[in-house]
Amino acid sequence: MVIVGAQWGDEGKGKVTDLLAERADLVVRFQGGNNAGHTIVREGEVFKLHLVPSGILHPGTVCAIGNGVVIDPEILTGEIEGLKRQGVSTGNLKISANAHLIMPYHVFLDMAGEQKLGSLSIGTTRRGIGPCYADKSSRLGIRVQDLLDEKILRKKIMAAMEPKRQLLRPHAKDPALDLHAMTEEYVTYGHRLEPYIADTAHLCWDALDAGKSVLFEGAQGALLDLDHGTYPFVTSSNPIAGSACIGAGVGPRDIDEVWGITKAYSTRVGSGPFPTELDDEIGDRLRTAGGEVGTTTGRPRRCGWLDLVGLKYAVRLNGMTGLAITKLDVLSGIDPLRVCVRYRGTEGAQFEEFPYHQSVLHHAAAEYDELPGFAEDITGARSEEDLPDAAREYLRYIADFVGVPVVLIGVGPGREQVIWVGDQETPALKAA
Repeated sequence: MVIVGAQWGDEGKGKVTDLLAERADLVVRFQGGNNAGHTIVREGEVFKLHLVPSGILHPGTVCAIGNGVVIDPEILTGEIEGLKRQGVSTGNLKISANAHLIMPYHVFLDMAGEQKLGSLSIGTTRRGIGPCYADKSSRLGIRVQDLLDEKILRKKIMAAMEPKRQLLRPHAKDPALDLHAMTEEYVTYGHRLEPYIADTAHLCWDALDAGKSVLFEGAQGALLDLDHGTYPFVTSSNPIAGSACIGAGVGPRDIDEVWGITKAYSTRVGSGPFPTELDDEIGDRLRTAGGEVGTTTGRPRRCGWLDLVGLKYAVRLNGMTGLAITKLDVLSGIDPLRVCVRYRGTEGAQFEEFPYHQSVLHHAAAEYDELPGFAEDITGARSEEDLPDAAREYLRYIADFVGVPVVLIGVGPGREQVIWVGDQETPALKAA
């Protein structure tokens, strides 16, 4: 099974993966880097993960960082130590030897690129993710396995930095870019990470061949996909379900279910089009009630009504078989509720489908249907029957519009604050 974001990220994928991982045998993170963040709340304790898969809180579940992920070893080692301090064992963590490494020069290039763009900046997290993926494509990347051979590591760093010297001139005297110091630092990271390094693709094959349950965990969301998202305001990888095959090393036939995670409203971090954005009291209310601050960046998220045009696009793009709707409780007390059902262009044209042309999308205005709101506190609901009629109607409307059943409903931040719909808990535990 693949777990993907159905919006612009931050939908609550970590919580859903944590719930499903309880009875999974293997959880694989397949793309992105520490530009993503998954927050999990268990028994009042908050766990903030950036690279480690969300299944790490379950001792019996193997967690793998796949080859499609880019890794900042400083962040990863810090995250491992942080988990240990919180009493979480990381003995079940595996790291692909083929995953690429974020180097200090990637971070400098990322920051310089955003500063150069000025008002046209993309709004990256400035963590070096994009330049790292660019080096991967240019065949100048440095991989996890290179940490285990100092001679190869040094040669690869020299080769990777050579074409960047002009761009890095403002930072030429920064100690972080000294070849010797960088090599030594990354060799040290290699010693610390060596116990975790493995052939993670083979781990997947063995688990699948044995009929075990495998979850593939994505970061960000479908509308941030490098190929299919709101380019250029996208991430540097492909956070859609098909990418799980590439980023984990499995075939399409190894995937039998795809769950998309969406909030009951919409949020976005960074620049880019957002047709349903609310710059008003309701937008502020959603931001406050939903705690809409980025796990990784700390930036307040832009908030708006649920965009069903974008959601339907994400459903088709990922071949979703189920929809998990989180943060339904945040809508309590708002009446009426609005959902975007089409876009209107600057010349009055209507768009029932997600526009392929950026000029249309960037200037599109949302057109809405209105649904009755609900005032009840639903944080204690544990079944569909516990929900007010208006909340249930809201969920039915979404499912009917996008053509995919709702399989899980989030009604609060705690892992117990969920509603499993019908018999959906059982198929979630089947082998991928």
